[in-house]
Amino acid sequence: MNYRSIANVFGVLMVVTGCSMVLPVICSLIYGEDDFKALSFSAMLAVIVGGIIKQVFRKNYDLSMKDGLFLATFGWVMISAVSGLPFMLYGAIPSFTDAFFEMMSGYTTTGATILTDIEVLPHGLLFWRSQTHLLGGMGFLTLTLIFLPHGMGGVRIFRAESSPGQVITREKFKARNKDTMLWLWSIYLVLNLLQTALLMFGDMSLFDALCHAFGTVSTSGYSTKNASIGAFNSAYIDWVTIVFMFLGGMTFVLFYQMVKGDWRGVGINTEFWWYVGFVLFFALSVSFVLHSNNTYPSFLDSLRYGTFQVMSLLTTTGFTTADYELWPQASLMLLFTVCFVGACAGSTTSGIKVVHYVLICKYMYATIRKIFVQPMTVNSVRLNGRPVEAGVVDLAVCYFIINIFLVLFGGVVVVFLDPVDYVTAMSSIIATLMNIGPGFGLIGPSENYAFFSDSSKWFLSWNMMVGRLEMFSALVVFLPAFWKK
Repeated sequence: MNYRSIANVFGVLMVVTGCSMVLPVICSLIYGEDDFKALSFSAMLAVIVGGIIKQVFRKNYDLSMKDGLFLATFGWVMISAVSGLPFMLYGAIPSFTDAFFEMMSGYTTTGATILTDIEVLPHGLLFWRSQTHLLGGMGFLTLTLIFLPHGMGGVRIFRAESSPGQVITREKFKARNKDTMLWLWSIYLVLNLLQTALLMFGDMSLFDALCHAFGTVSTSGYSTKNASIGAFNSAYIDWVTIVFMFLGGMTFVLFYQMVKGDWRGVGINTEFWWYVGFVLFFALSVSFVLHSNNTYPSFLDSLRYGTFQVMSLLTTTGFTTADYELWPQASLMLLFTVCFVGACAGSTTSGIKVVHYVLICKYMYATIRKIFVQPMTVNSVRLNGRPVEAGVVDLAVCYFIINIFLVLFGGVVVVFLDPVDYVTAMSSIIATLMNIGPGFGLIGPSENYAFFSDSSKWFLSWNMMVGRLEMFSALVVFLPAFWKK
């Protein structure tokens, strides 16, 4: 591996992390709170140390795919460790394990928290906590690519951090990688600003609107309130959040096509219409169950709460407006199923992704038809009107199976590490591996992850990273062959 180039990128990562703390520092000054010293010292330390590393290893070499995989994995570890420093210095999260867990959860857009009382934190730290969603939603390494020299192998870092679904759908809309990153971030920031304005129109403060927009478009879930979005008790805010969670779950290539006026591309996008179908089916099903059981006084209320929670879990956002564990069992089963879906590839969401279900379902249909109906026919799987290679279908099946195995294996590990019930153990793996945040049992919508042992928190942090990197990049570093020449 090209260790000098890797060290150089690590230096850039630290500098970008330190510079990213400028807005929380300004926020702390505006509110006149005592977290200013912790934030400013952490920012200066990250910039100075990162700048030194970047300067010492300033001679850059092209990065190989192996280098990209290494950076994609350990880069997330480093920025999570550095970003936890303000919380430790201030004393809000004294434990390094807890601070690392909180920041890994933020950057991987998981939204799982160890904080038992969020509202006691000063505004600067709360803003930094939510800003990790903004940075992690589009991928922190993709932001760093903008600052890397041309020809340094940035495309390999991008591929290492991208999902297999993006490989399947062949989503690339600009020739140069930096141009792609600039377009992605521009679209992403516009959506954040638009939601912020709409939330403020619903009488939400600028601070709360920004923090919740950061957590919505990135499909992450950190809130400034202990009761999450439910604290505002506003149907308008709920529906605005629902819309932007849906938009966050769309592949960003579609936004680019809309800007360019290419509506045909939206019309033929198979994954998008399956995504719409999943949303309508689960939202209406849960809403019907709530209404038929008189959980809420009217169908409109049932539709509001049911749609919100379905959208939140399906897009792996993790916001809540109600304690859904008090809902009828049929609705809980539907919500549990939703956790395994995920939204579109090339979006800010995590999870298994709709495109994998599209390919698996079409593959099963084609196989059954060939065996029982037309044995002599060659049936190809098609996506967006184009035939899909057999190897790509194999990748989708493999990705789905490994996710299921990781959930089962992880649940067993958590039960051995902590004396929790199997529902909590399994749910904690699903919620972290799929980057959802809240789950069922002891990590339900009104609970948190503070009670887990340090061993479990490190294991769950690893699951968050595996889920955010779509597993292959994070798992391949454990293969002995990866470290061989």
